[in-house]
Amino acid sequence: MKRSLRRALWAGAAMVLAVAAVPVTAALGAGNLTTTFAVASDWGSGHEVRVTVTNGTDAPVSNWRVEFDLPAGTTLNSFWDADVTRTGDHYVAVKKSWAGALAPGASANWGYIGSGGYRSPLNCTINGASCSGGSTPTATPTSVPPTSVPPTTPPPTDPPGGNGKVVGYFAEWGVYARNYHVKNIHTSGSAAKLTHIMYAFGNTTGGRCSIGDSYADYDKAYTAADSVDGVADTWDQPLRGNFNQLRKLKQMYPHLKVIWSFGGWTWSSGFTQAAQNPAAFAQSCYNLVEDPRWADVFDGIDLDWEYPNACGLTCDTSGPNAFKNLVAAVRAKFGAANLVTAAITADGSSGGKIDATDYAGAMPHLDWIMPMTYDFFGAWAAQGPTAPHSPLHSYTGIPQQGFWSDAAIQKLKGKGIPANKMLLGIGFYGRGWTGVTQATPGGTATGPAPGTYEQGIEDYKVLKNSCPATGTVAGTAYAKCGSNWWSYDTPSTINGKMAYAKSQGLGGSFFWELSGDTSNGELIGAIKSGLG
Repeated sequence: MKRSLRRALWAGAAMVLAVAAVPVTAALGAGNLTTTFAVASDWGSGHEVRVTVTNGTDAPVSNWRVEFDLPAGTTLNSFWDADVTRTGDHYVAVKKSWAGALAPGASANWGYIGSGGYRSPLNCTINGASCSGGSTPTATPTSVPPTSVPPTTPPPTDPPGGNGKVVGYFAEWGVYARNYHVKNIHTSGSAAKLTHIMYAFGNTTGGRCSIGDSYADYDKAYTAADSVDGVADTWDQPLRGNFNQLRKLKQMYPHLKVIWSFGGWTWSSGFTQAAQNPAAFAQSCYNLVEDPRWADVFDGIDLDWEYPNACGLTCDTSGPNAFKNLVAAVRAKFGAANLVTAAITADGSSGGKIDATDYAGAMPHLDWIMPMTYDFFGAWAAQGPTAPHSPLHSYTGIPQQGFWSDAAIQKLKGKGIPANKMLLGIGFYGRGWTGVTQATPGGTATGPAPGTYEQGIEDYKVLKNSCPATGTVAGTAYAKCGSNWWSYDTPSTINGKMAYAKSQGLGGSFFWELSGDTSNGELIGAIKSGLG
């Protein structure tokens, strides 16, 4: 974007679906806890269940442990907001280590995706007592240790995950200085909340799709400690690197789809040449994405052209039909079985970048588009005025008309683009200035604020502690710390943006990018819960 399995592991007879262990500090069976299971969606070959643990006692409960059996033909494949282990048909779910005590009268929620049609769990206990609050069930849980991993039926292309898609970008270069790997998508709890991962970026050099970083993509050898499934790469295996790790992640989380994104701010210049021969470009992309070494890893292609018939890092003058023609050729080559998506400008100004291209004409060939509703303002305007980089709405004193999320969404709707084929963009980072004296937006500055990897930009996981939010404006947050001024989204403002997305009938949300979140996935959790 701009600048910058749930496979089971058998140990003897047990299939471990989570490796974190939570110490039990409260006596099992103490208090009247209850647990309810509610099916959120059932699409025949799979289902989503939401589980509620309620503390009906008059004292806090430090830890809870839910045990239950699933009927034959139903298996639990992925989960979130609890740690789950399995032995045969018997499952044990315990409170996350980062979650606090459950206060009297309070409830905790977790959930899972299962294979097969929904069937009610059996023999449920919480802390040793019946989940309904009565005595311990007399039925004996069935626990027949299988000898191999049972097959699962993959969900449809867009598995239910609440009211919309949750799409996150994974940056291939994050494996270097950021030390963020595919394994972190699993350990943070993010994989269970995502519906799709965008792998960024492939290059577009010479008007063709090409590898972005071969070492990170398919050559880097992973140790057991850094590997998704705890198994080290060997020197002679045919595929290593991020691609192999993504393959393992998809095996652990069968609902996940992975899309290879091409272009981005730095590598969009090749689209201009690609537009001169869309069929040749599409063929080159197909050959690369469907390379036999990793064809099973990817479920489609994303085109991140910044920007057709307009200027980004370089300027393009291919005309308003270039993007539509390119997308049509890609869809024709990839066919209906693959996903074809696009990240696009969010410039909602009159005569701006949205107006420069026939995005509506491209929509019949696209599964969805992602207007990049962030980076509206930043310290490339070194003297300010300070302004939130991802405003949802306009506000008094905004530096540029049409530079807010709702302006882009309404303009695209006005061009006939269906709301359910648009995703709202969230930045997992902030943009900031230094030399600022005014706490509210609109102040002057002397330059970009210092950042860990680049001036003027910093991850949310850093800012939440180094410069906590002091105010909100236009549906997003800002903070002044010393002479530095930052704007960024928080779990609270993301909840507001997800409410907006639902009210507008949007298809969900996407974000840039995974490594900016906290180690326990605060922001993606807010997106997931906000979409419902």
